[in-house]
Amino acid sequence: MANDLNTWIGIGRLVRDSELKYSSGGTAICKFSIAVGKKFKKDEQIVEEVSFFDVVLWGRQGEALSSFLVKGKQVAVEGELHQNRWEQDGQSRSKIEIMASNVQLLGGGQGNAGTAGNPYQSRSAQGPASGTLSEPPDFPDDIPF
Repeated sequence: MANDLNTWIGIGRLVRDSELKYSSGGTAICKFSIAVGKKFKKDEQIVEEVSFFDVVLWGRQGEALSSFLVKGKQVAVEGELHQNRWEQDGQSRSKIEIMASNVQLLGGGQGNAGTAGNPYQSRSAQGPASGTLSEPPDFPDDIPF
């Protein structure tokens, strides 16, 4: 089994706001769900199929991103699949989650109207504040150099 591979990469939109909790040891645990859709043609009709995935993001990245992970926000997720198994009412149950190693915020979603929703865009990239640009000074045409 040394040659097994467990890697998942996907882009989707959050179906609800993320939940941030802390373990008994103080480690941040950010949980959210994403919808990943695809379109294809079937019998001359375009059909859309959506899959839903639960994502768990541990540590500082989860803590830092939790307030930006809101319903409708598009994100790229990289991680590995993890299957939880338990027994409930005498029945064996299981659930597959994505243990994220990296989450990137992408465009779109609520709270992202232009640059207002992008906390990482610098002020200069938003355009100059009014009155900061001035006309170049007038120089005479006969500059001696």
